[in-house]
Amino acid sequence: MDKQTVVVLFGGRSSEHSISSATAGGVLQAIDRDRFDVIPVGITREGAFVLEADDPAKFALDAAHLPEVIDNGSRVRWPEPGGDRTLRVVHTDGSVADHGEIDVVLPILHGTHGEDGTIQGYFDTLEVPYAGGGVLDSALCMDKHFMKVVLESAGIAVAPWVTVRRRAWEQDAAPLRSEIAELGLPVFVKPARAGSSVGVSKVSELSELDAALEIAFAEDEKVLVETGITGREIEVAILETADGVRASLPGEIVLTERGFYDFEGKYLGGDGVDVVCPAELTESQVAAIQDIGVRAFEAVDGRGLARVDMFLAVDGGLVVNELNTMPGFTPISMFPKCWVASGLSYGDLISELIEAGLRR
Repeated sequence: MDKQTVVVLFGGRSSEHSISSATAGGVLQAIDRDRFDVIPVGITREGAFVLEADDPAKFALDAAHLPEVIDNGSRVRWPEPGGDRTLRVVHTDGSVADHGEIDVVLPILHGTHGEDGTIQGYFDTLEVPYAGGGVLDSALCMDKHFMKVVLESAGIAVAPWVTVRRRAWEQDAAPLRSEIAELGLPVFVKPARAGSSVGVSKVSELSELDAALEIAFAEDEKVLVETGITGREIEVAILETADGVRASLPGEIVLTERGFYDFEGKYLGGDGVDVVCPAELTESQVAAIQDIGVRAFEAVDGRGLARVDMFLAVDGGLVVNELNTMPGFTPISMFPKCWVASGLSYGDLISELIEAGLRR
């Protein structure tokens, strides 16, 4: 079987640059080298596309070392529409190296300029196939306000919320304050378009609201204030396969000490958080969670993959918190863990994703 050439694209300009780079380390380690030739391309924090080392160890993640893409002076030249799909790299001495034709890009980018539909639109324009979400589902799910609007219209329960725009807050906060007060306490304050729990605060007293909004406004001028839902934090992994959309066994975030699942808990294996998959659930609960996961994926025109996060409320209802179109993908992340528990290895999961991109 002829090997196919995959560009693994990572890094990027968002605050989640290091997480993306760490994910690349996991992917480079596990990708099936008998089936795929790999070209690692990093995006620096300034936005330059550079040829990176094919070295998983370089991007290992631990608390002492957050990996990143450093500008090494090389520049990647993507294929232009209508021609062949040859990837070229300009080196610092001005020489141009031809890296052959690429078949598909695997963009493992989180946050703005990666998970928000912009890079997807770029590759659509270049007519280069890519794995993962498309323009619409990426953009929708990056903006928590519009994601909630779409899910609600599809009859899927979401937590009550108030959307606060910085300008409206600065001009006249009073009506927004009264709307927020009606949500009850606690509330969660989160930027509309950031991920990995960056800029998120839990507010237990209304006196803490202003400070929490300032933290969120530092990430985005549009912020959501949401009712805190009491219940179990359940996540289900969704994958587009040749046989249709599949849902994994659900997993659960079990908080033993942390107030909520924050950045350190997600990525640095911080104390106080256990990522458990499969979660202890009844058969009917598993079926309901998988059904809501697939329905939510289809409601946003999902492509490739998503992780659907929801609360199993005390009354047994399911409330969708968010969809993540490029979920954490390090080997310890929930998305791969759920698929491993469902019988799909990390390496095979990467192959499935690439194949979905090639089918498109």
